[in-house]
Amino acid sequence: VAFLKRASGRTNESRTETQKDTENQLISLGSPEDESQDQEGNNSEGEKPFSCDTCEKSFASKPRLTLHMRIHTGEKPFSCGSCGRSFQCKAHLIRHMMVHTGEKPFSCVSCGKSFRAKSELLPHMRIHTGEKPFWCVVCGKSFALRPTLTIHMRTHTGEKPFSCVTCGKGFARRFSLIYHMRTHTGEKPFCCVNCGRCFGFKSSLTRHIMTHRSEKPFSCVTCRKQFTRKLYLLLHMKTHTGEKCFACGTCGKSFQFKSQFNSHMRSHTSDRRFSCTSCGQKFFTKSLLTSHMKTHKYEKPFLCETCETRFRTKSQLLIHMSTHTGEKPFSRKSQLLIHMRTHTGEKPFSCVTCGKSFTRRSSLTIHMRTHTGEKPFLCVTCGKCFAYKNSLTHHMRTHTGEKPFWCVNCGMCFISKCTLISHMRTHTGEKPFLCVTCGKCFAYKNSLTHHMRTHSGEKRFSVGFVEKDSKVKLI
Repeated sequence: VAFLKRASGRTNESRTETQKDTENQLISLGSPEDESQDQEGNNSEGEKPFSCDTCEKSFASKPRLTLHMRIHTGEKPFSCGSCGRSFQCKAHLIRHMMVHTGEKPFSCVSCGKSFRAKSELLPHMRIHTGEKPFWCVVCGKSFALRPTLTIHMRTHTGEKPFSCVTCGKGFARRFSLIYHMRTHTGEKPFCCVNCGRCFGFKSSLTRHIMTHRSEKPFSCVTCRKQFTRKLYLLLHMKTHTGEKCFACGTCGKSFQFKSQFNSHMRSHTSDRRFSCTSCGQKFFTKSLLTSHMKTHKYEKPFLCETCETRFRTKSQLLIHMSTHTGEKPFSRKSQLLIHMRTHTGEKPFSCVTCGKSFTRRSSLTIHMRTHTGEKPFLCVTCGKCFAYKNSLTHHMRTHTGEKPFWCVNCGMCFISKCTLISHMRTHTGEKPFLCVTCGKCFAYKNSLTHHMRTHSGEKRFSVGFVEKDSKVKLI
């Protein structure tokens, strides 16, 4: 009450008559803090002749006892005429009505911001005073609000009181559970007013809004490239500094991005959670599984209206259409940079073992398997492993019997495209493999290899004889 009088005196000129009336009602009825003090035995006179028959608490006045009894009976005689919500005392109803009227009688003397209740104003004042009265006994960190400290303590105890009823996953915060539930319900409450696209999280909508805006306020001081978010700029800067702050504790390999580090760690744990429903092959990430699933789908729903060629994906069709329109098939700057290396000869990715260079990082990753012996592609039928994805694809056809490449002349089918190309030479008579010694040509490389031994004198398979007990034995 004293606080209300002081606040009223300081901001008397800026207050409306309605706000003053509301404060007077609160003072006459008594605040919840006053009620709690009476209940705890802080009455100034000390005499409490009115006792509760249920819990034996004592009160100084009969109205206080009447108000207390509603805790046991559940009676809420004061109802809101706007929403129908009920309350135990009139003071709580008056405070609730401010939600509908928009009235905020408690103002901050520093910034002028207004609040509906004193309990909201007091925490706000700590923004100006810097007061943080709630501190963690484990790490000593201080907080302005007690609920914030409660949430922080869960980082030490590991407590996750909010659990998903669908998958059982636990969360330390209630709003984290609410966000998580949208992955099950598919709810997307945040919609873009420009294109109508909806998102499950407000942060996702905020990032999406940037795609409709032309401004990119964050610029790289090295190459002047601009970004819509500061996070994207920080990630980009690593391409100039070469910083790799994510190190593997098992093999010591470092990575620039956390996503790369997480993918690498699964190679040690053998955590292949994503399984193909067709062949059973398992993958580290969902994106790898999605790419693999396309090998089982032979339909090509995307048709080129010019030459009637079909494609599995829309992106393949768009790239193909550029062959008819003459348009450059580079939708992104990164694709153009990689393409330009075919003209400049630049190969920025080098093997630390043999020094061989490559134009793409993915090509270097594949090459490194020749040194490490890694064979990550497993045949689920016979257990054989392969270093390259296309090798597994060709191998799987030995089990399925699939022969997708066929000769237009004789109709003969083959497992791989290179086998078909070799077969076509039987029809065309082409002999592309030339002996530099005698000029003789051959249709197949292995035929040239055998022929070259006639010039070098090499005898790959030797036959010898020994005599034992007058018998001749072949070795």
